[in-house]
Amino acid sequence: MTACLAEVYGNASSIHHFGQRAKQALETARRQVAQRLNASPREIVFVSGGTEADNLAIFGTVRAGHAITTAIEHPAVLHAFAELERRGIAVTYIKVGAGGVVDPADIRRALRPDTALISVMHANNETGTLQPIQAVAAIAREAGIPFHSDGVQAAPRLPVDVKALGVDLYCLSGHKMYAPKGIGALYVREGCALHAIAFGGHHERERRPGTENVAGAVALGVAAQAEPDDTATLRDRLEAGILTAVDGAHVNCAGSPRLPNTTNIRFDGVEGEPMVIALDLRGFAVSSGAACSSGAVEPSHVLTAISLTPSEARSSLRFSLGAATRAEDVNALIGAVQDAVEHLRRIAPRRITPRSLAHA
Repeated sequence: MTACLAEVYGNASSIHHFGQRAKQALETARRQVAQRLNASPREIVFVSGGTEADNLAIFGTVRAGHAITTAIEHPAVLHAFAELERRGIAVTYIKVGAGGVVDPADIRRALRPDTALISVMHANNETGTLQPIQAVAAIAREAGIPFHSDGVQAAPRLPVDVKALGVDLYCLSGHKMYAPKGIGALYVREGCALHAIAFGGHHERERRPGTENVAGAVALGVAAQAEPDDTATLRDRLEAGILTAVDGAHVNCAGSPRLPNTTNIRFDGVEGEPMVIALDLRGFAVSSGAACSSGAVEPSHVLTAISLTPSEARSSLRFSLGAATRAEDVNALIGAVQDAVEHLRRIAPRRITPRSLAHA
């Protein structure tokens, strides 16, 4: 990326030498991203990130009628569907069970003659739960309805074959794959109708106007060539260590298929936000919800959707592992979590509301 910033400064739409050099770099990156997804380069649209990819997929597909999504989607999807509702389009939000996984049969039951889009994320950003994408795609294909999946969390950590999955629209974000922020991609199956939602030049086969971010695309292309992170062993080590060291710790959605790098753990009698601060002071960056919801006072919509009480949701932390995580890091984190929980329970004990009363 840095070499591209320094040396490839032409506009990829220009016909002069500098422009054509940029065009060559851009198309190489497009082939690399397509290869990661088992797609054709013609099916890859470069955008600014996952949020824009989701918005382009949703607003570029739904013009009227009805749409279906789930209650646990990322805000980039949920807020887009809320805007569809403001425009007079009916939306069905499919609930999930305590395991955090949508039932494809619920998708089928929600279908209407005017359903224009089904949108189900590939993997949840807070719990890591994997959704039955192939089964939902089969339902959508049988009904002749476009199917969109937010793959921002899944694509960096799992092999993804869009043809095998059966999706029509699939989103990537660069910074989840160790590329920079400000670049992403939308896979659009050839033959899937997609309207532009912004207007200007004829870039990206007239699907996304604006001079392309060549350096960002180059970085995303290189990142797409890397093997997915294999952190399941370390994730399991972290969970087992915390459950052993800390009384009243529970792994949310533990029995469901999940990403290998993400775990969501709740701690009885401890608020999540003070835990985030306590672990930050010990050198660990964790989250009490989606990063895009920082500052929100409401409990996580994902955790309440899996039937946690608001109190339990606020007592939960998300831990994410990456390519740089080592066994010694996990061991140190287990110790830091134990110390932080004991300290917070001692100085600010919080009475736990029984779940039976909280749901009454």
